[in-house]
Amino acid sequence: MKHFVGMDLHSNNTQVGIINQADRKVINQKLPNNLDLILAFLEPYRETVSGIVVESTFNWYWLVDGLIDAGYKVHLANPCAIQIYNGLKYSNDSHDAYFLAKLLMLGILPEGYIFPKKERHLRDLARKRLMMVQNRTQHILSLKSMVARNLGYSMGAYEVKTMSPSKLGSIFDDQHLILAGKAHVETIQGLTSVINELEQEVLDNMNLKPEFSKLLTVPGLGKIIGLTIALETGDIKRFKKVGNYASYCRCVESKRYSNGKAKGQNNRKNGNKYLAWAYMELAHKMKRYCPEAKAFFEKKARQRNKMVAAKALAHKASRACYHIMAEQADFDVSRIFGRPKNHNKGGGSEPTEGLD
Repeated sequence: MKHFVGMDLHSNNTQVGIINQADRKVINQKLPNNLDLILAFLEPYRETVSGIVVESTFNWYWLVDGLIDAGYKVHLANPCAIQIYNGLKYSNDSHDAYFLAKLLMLGILPEGYIFPKKERHLRDLARKRLMMVQNRTQHILSLKSMVARNLGYSMGAYEVKTMSPSKLGSIFDDQHLILAGKAHVETIQGLTSVINELEQEVLDNMNLKPEFSKLLTVPGLGKIIGLTIALETGDIKRFKKVGNYASYCRCVESKRYSNGKAKGQNNRKNGNKYLAWAYMELAHKMKRYCPEAKAFFEKKARQRNKMVAAKALAHKASRACYHIMAEQADFDVSRIFGRPKNHNKGGGSEPTEGLD
């Protein structure tokens, strides 16, 4: 008799529900978040457990890794895609655990991707670097604002980043302003040191991702954007089609239509926010270093506006990067924007299609 296990994971406990292949409830228990206790609870069913479902919450790493290391087949449930029947009068953690197990038994469980542990830690290190960069930017902008507010002129970001605390005495004549500026400058210097250390560590280990070198052939795509795309994408084969990948990168519209009429929006934030950031940054870079991208952007901007044009170019870039990673090929501008028109003697032309 096969058994299916559902685990409703919380911050300090895990509700474990087990059903058999006849859809009969076997046992349900709330356990503290202790891997040894959970494994001991599962031990009597080890030989018959067909799979374990863990809900994808903020703290799933330790549980999924521990279960995989113990030899269990683990599935990560995507809570955003799971719809529980709205007509239920009563529901609790026990019901949720059984529900996850039943979805697995029926073969209709919406699953999330489980990153390999080593790549996941490297990806999280890159995310930590991005958080530090955003934090440093806040201090840079705050110091620039303080200078403009008190002295009436705009200080460049590079000047702020390279400023020493001793220079503040020649800028401000008030002790309190000097102290506030010193707090910003020293924080910026400390964050810059940490950012450089994290960045170097990630770049030194990017040989784990063979797609990284191919991504660097995209005009305007530097190491930071490239490592973000490679690490956040993971295994490109998990996306069945290029459209699935573009949607995951939040590069497609979120619309709901019925009978040709707009009926609102779906979840526009569904997807990876880090890839969304990376492709918008890449779009702005491409229009500087790729003439075809610049022409595409300017055409779209005339038709709509600059924000829509940037989003459209980010969509193009995401599709191009999908094929680069999937095929391990260099960037080909003709595949994304089409080949240039060939003007013959009669003035005619033969346009070609890109990756749309």
